[in-house]
Amino acid sequence: MSGADTEDTGLEAGIEDLATRVFDMARSGDTAALAAYVDAGVPVDLTNGSGDTLVMLAAYHGHAESVVALAHRGADVNRANDKGQTPLAGAVFKGEDDVVRALVDAGADADAGHPTAVDAARMFGREDYLDVLGRATTPPPVG
Repeated sequence: MSGADTEDTGLEAGIEDLATRVFDMARSGDTAALAAYVDAGVPVDLTNGSGDTLVMLAAYHGHAESVVALAHRGADVNRANDKGQTPLAGAVFKGEDDVVRALVDAGADADAGHPTAVDAARMFGREDYLDVLGRATTPPPVG
């Protein structure tokens, strides 16, 4: 193996280690460190092998502050993973109230992905989420 090959392998290992650490920050809600890495040049829409973005991982694990920080840095809050799931639908599925509101405030599309956030809210009987998602059900008129 030449010196260049060894150097490339070392660089790849370093990049993989950095990506792993950044994904772990999103999962654990280490907002300050996550924001600092994105501000330093880590792509805000970095994806893992399953197509999960940093915002997807932060949303799924209930870290509204991290979701907001990533959204303010330009994260695509509608980007679906390889299974077609969006951060908003994941937050609805997990019952993460603050994350649902943060994503809606950031412009997340309640009709994106499969199942959609609206579908998930209906599936779990979360009328409160339907209201937040702009899909409140109105009772039929009396009379």
